Amino acid sequence: MTEHLILASGSQARRELLRNAGLAFAAEPARVDERAIENGLPDDLRTPQGVAEQLAIAKAREVSARHPAAIVIGCDQTMSLGDQLFHKAPDRAHAHATLKALCGQTHHLNSAVCLVRDSDVLWSHVGIARMTMRDFSSTFLEEYLDRNLVRILGSVGCYQLEGEGIQLFDAFDGDYFTILGLPMLPLLATLRTLGINHA
Repeated sequence: MTEHLILASGSQARRELLRNAGLAFAAEPARVDERAIENGLPDDLRTPQGVAEQLAIAKAREVSARHPAAIVIGCDQTMSLGDQLFHKAPDRAHAHATLKALCGQTHHLNSAVCLVRDSDVLWSHVGIARMTMRDFSSTFLEEYLDRNLVRILGSVGCYQLEGEGIQLFDAFDGDYFTILGLPMLPLLATLRTLGINHA
């Protein structure tokens, strides 16, 4: 019998990644307060990687509670510069501040994925990508925000590599799927091990 698979995310990009890989799944966004969960974590889990993993697990468990026996994929991505965690910018001023802080620096995208069934964590993984932004001018930054503001407010780093955001970078080191927010290769391998992915 094939297990029922649910993606605990409303992300269109994540849905497309799973669909393109040939997986049969349902999608149901989790209803959680991310900042409350983050603020309630003990100090040893409040690292960029720890926050991403715990948020992914919390999202998967919330959906799992509504779907007994289903296997739920939970995901979350944090962005960090050193020990500083960044969140999605609510407006232009915050987006400007984020991109000014990242300009000429190497930051990390920490992409967590987990599998949960009946609220039990079956597996979890955090992929890390190193992203190096070029030292762009203030003029370019203002023009970039003029053209892209609406789209980038939904992205934690205020960029989308599949769009003009690629112009912000000199280099990146890491799995492309991790950058997009869902480490596909370890996820697919684990689903195969569990007998859910028959590829």
